[in-house]
Amino acid sequence: MTFSDKLQIIRKSKGITQEELAEKLNVSRQAVTKWERGMSYPDIMNLIQLSEIFHITVDYLVKDNQCGVCMEINCDTDLEEVIDFKLEAIKNTYAGYADTCNASRPGSNDYTYTKGDYQYYDTWLGGEKFSGEEAIWKKGKAIYSMNYFGRNLDERFSSDFLKEALRVSTKELPYRGPEFYQSGEYTYKTKVIGDMEWFQGYEEIFCQNIKVYECFYHGGMLI
Repeated sequence: MTFSDKLQIIRKSKGITQEELAEKLNVSRQAVTKWERGMSYPDIMNLIQLSEIFHITVDYLVKDNQCGVCMEINCDTDLEEVIDFKLEAIKNTYAGYADTCNASRPGSNDYTYTKGDYQYYDTWLGGEKFSGEEAIWKKGKAIYSMNYFGRNLDERFSSDFLKEALRVSTKELPYRGPEFYQSGEYTYKTKVIGDMEWFQGYEEIFCQNIKVYECFYHGGMLI
């Protein structure tokens, strides 16, 4: 992932606007916009300030990397097995139009899927604005969790298209949907920093180039 992608995701995940970041750095908003579009690059002093503001290293900011899945977790759980189960669970719950199970909290929408030693649970609250959590257990022990918070931005948002995008998630990017997916007039995009051990991401849906949905998510392995 490039510097411009990382800066945009980290800034948004912290709830900081381009104007607020520009003020902290004593630069113009246009400068921040150019950084996030890959049109220019901050100098070393700005990079140091960015690392201090976001509590990350300069090395992490400047090194381009692909967001892959780490397969080396020191435990008795096979991460590839967890990913396969997660992708299967997604297709058999919300994204697969499954019925909800008993609500765990007032007004919550809950889905569950079990196979072998694994159990998947997805619970969320709200409607046009929503918040939820996905989690996986192995033999009764919680091993993975992801929280998400999103909102519909336009009446043209299609939950059917979101479900369609989630159903085509890949092993290489198992967090939400694929990096890019298009069907008809709808387009899904997501960007992720990190790997299955520790990650954060941002997904968007566009209808005819108008953003109609956005969602932030973060999570990782618990073991």
